[in-house]
Amino acid sequence: MIDFPHIGDICRETPSKIVMLVVDGLGGLAHPATGRSELEAARLPNLDELAGRSACGLTDPVAPGITPGSGPGHMALFGYDPVRHLLGRGVLEAVGIGVELAGGAVAARGNFATVDSAGRLTDRRAGRIPTAQSAPLVEALDRIRAPGVELSALPVRDYRFVLVMRGSGLGAAVSGTDPQELGVPPLEARPLDDASAATAEAVNRFVRAAVEVLGGRETANSVLLRGFSKLPRLPSFGGVYRLNPAAVAAYPMYRGLARVVGMKVLETGQTFSEQLDTLEERFDEHDFFFLHYKPADAAGEDGDFDAKAARLEELDALVPRLLDLRPDALVVAGDHSTPAVLGGHSWHPAPLLVHSALTVGEGVDSFSERACGRGSLGRLPATSVMMLALAHAGKLVKFGP
Repeated sequence: MIDFPHIGDICRETPSKIVMLVVDGLGGLAHPATGRSELEAARLPNLDELAGRSACGLTDPVAPGITPGSGPGHMALFGYDPVRHLLGRGVLEAVGIGVELAGGAVAARGNFATVDSAGRLTDRRAGRIPTAQSAPLVEALDRIRAPGVELSALPVRDYRFVLVMRGSGLGAAVSGTDPQELGVPPLEARPLDDASAATAEAVNRFVRAAVEVLGGRETANSVLLRGFSKLPRLPSFGGVYRLNPAAVAAYPMYRGLARVVGMKVLETGQTFSEQLDTLEERFDEHDFFFLHYKPADAAGEDGDFDAKAARLEELDALVPRLLDLRPDALVVAGDHSTPAVLGGHSWHPAPLLVHSALTVGEGVDSFSERACGRGSLGRLPATSVMMLALAHAGKLVKFGP
């Protein structure tokens, strides 16, 4: 809705504050043994009570049936059409660690991966090796060279790194090398238009050299690249909505996403408790806060149902600290669903609650997919969430005479 033609006429500056808590991979599916989703299996007294006095619903990040990445999922929640304003994963990771991407640089998100003796993938994330193990490997990859293209490999976090390519006339329309399944070899990068041929050639040179550099290792002996992209031009989040926005996120990609749309990214710790420390310390400085919670998504991607439920319970225990700040509008949303029974992102809608002084409850008895589906908000596009937040915070005036 950031592209709503008359949005400049209806947004207004007020001292009211909005907090948008995005629980990465929030939605799930029923476990076949119990018939309950992760949210339904978890003990969530604080979120359940909050749902009972909020407006609730379900959101589709892109459209029914489409499985989104985290980038499109977050962009939709911020009110950007995720199809029109498509952000590449490479840009988000690079900007998230402070890389300048001026001059047509192309960035790609990299994973360390593990292959067997036949070159077939056995682990697309190399056991989620920690940063202490991956950083020296990235340093070795950074020494790889390709003719006519300047290559830079930079560590992000754990098993992830960024590959940045600089050179004359590089295109970003390149297919990824991650086949998204095990038991098959990594793919070769292909140019998807004529302008990206040199980029694809440089990528394949890099991958071949990386396999040689990592050769002999039992784990993290290969790399996967995807999300080739350049820095886009986007409408300013703060300028359009007339907000002074800030982001509190530990993971580089989400810090990058916030920077790209124009939010101030606050320095914070790695745990969610530390992120709440930052929110509490800086609460007087901004009128919109994007607060990110990652652990539920990671557990869902690992296919660990119990771990995802446990990560949701850990979040719930910290919700009272968030409520103690008394934001004028509080949104709890998911950027997408990551059901543990699927072990990855899915197309299923994510639960949503919007709380303010105007919400008094509507009979929703818990914060879950089924319960929120019975709420007054129904099933709506995620691009509508930001407008609801602004309305509940009193930041929108009447549209039309």
